[in-house]
Amino acid sequence: MDYPNNYISVIGAGSWGTTLASLLGEKGYDVTLWTHETDLAERINKERVNNLYLPDIALSHNLKATNDIAEAVSTSRYIVNVVPTQYIRPVFTQAKQYIKEDSIIISAAKGIEIETLLTPSMLLKEILGKPVSIISGPSFAKEVALRLPTAVTLATEDKKTGLLLQEIFNTDYFRVYTHDDIIGVEIGGALKNVIAIAAGICDGLGLGHNSRAALITRGLSEIARLGLSMNAREITFSGLSGLGDLVLTCTGPLSRNYNVGCKLGQGQKLSEIVSGTIHVAEGVTTTRAAYDLSKKHNIDLPITEQVYLALYKEKPPKEAVKDLMNRTLKSEFYGY
Repeated sequence: MDYPNNYISVIGAGSWGTTLASLLGEKGYDVTLWTHETDLAERINKERVNNLYLPDIALSHNLKATNDIAEAVSTSRYIVNVVPTQYIRPVFTQAKQYIKEDSIIISAAKGIEIETLLTPSMLLKEILGKPVSIISGPSFAKEVALRLPTAVTLATEDKKTGLLLQEIFNTDYFRVYTHDDIIGVEIGGALKNVIAIAAGICDGLGLGHNSRAALITRGLSEIARLGLSMNAREITFSGLSGLGDLVLTCTGPLSRNYNVGCKLGQGQKLSEIVSGTIHVAEGVTTTRAAYDLSKKHNIDLPITEQVYLALYKEKPPKEAVKDLMNRTLKSEFYGY
């Protein structure tokens, strides 16, 4: 190889991408952080802070930012995707020509591409023609950046690669567990954002703790049902990338998707909510993709369906709740 083994690229300078890049830099790796915003790259390099997406957090001096995709990936041994799912295709189609043949690809994005219904690993594998590992779990960027204890799942096709990446990402405050169910980890990471919007709606309507507990539990059932139809393993949904991420996103005030739901429950329109933030709430687009996936696989996802109707058909949240509660009575574990 004609490039150093410790050279890492993180593609996407949002709060999570910036956090991971700084974490890796703190471990002594040479890290390049790619952003499409030229002025942001310049500010990060000059001020050592991402004031746009991760304010007040000092970044590692081993981190260099750029908006040149060729510069970002051409010498990297490890390439970490943190681009929002709907933008992965254009970014990596451009990057593909510069990526080394034996580079290792890791994705930390959570979502499903609307047009193709592909997860990030499927999408990247289609574009780049190589295996893709996934890192996911209950991990608010700000808390990781503050070095608060966090645990996540790293899913890989190859056990040797998993052990290698586990050592690269693991720190004394960021604990990494290995797994091999890539699709299960991705479905858990994507669908939990949909359920988080529903949980926010419940709280925005003031429906109490009983309703939120039921919603999280039934939401986990929906996630597992869809995952199993896509050949995931049921045990995955009881882990960090399933139950763990779901609980965090449905209850934590730092959750963008939960906050979208709260505002919907309080009567705001989706267009108003989206226009009022620079951050991407992946659950909004994932809801549409998950709804389409449920039709494709003929899977009953009642919570997802009602969130879809609230987001895209302007169904009043109170009506969505009423329709969920008045569905035909069933056995708790139907559909398994």
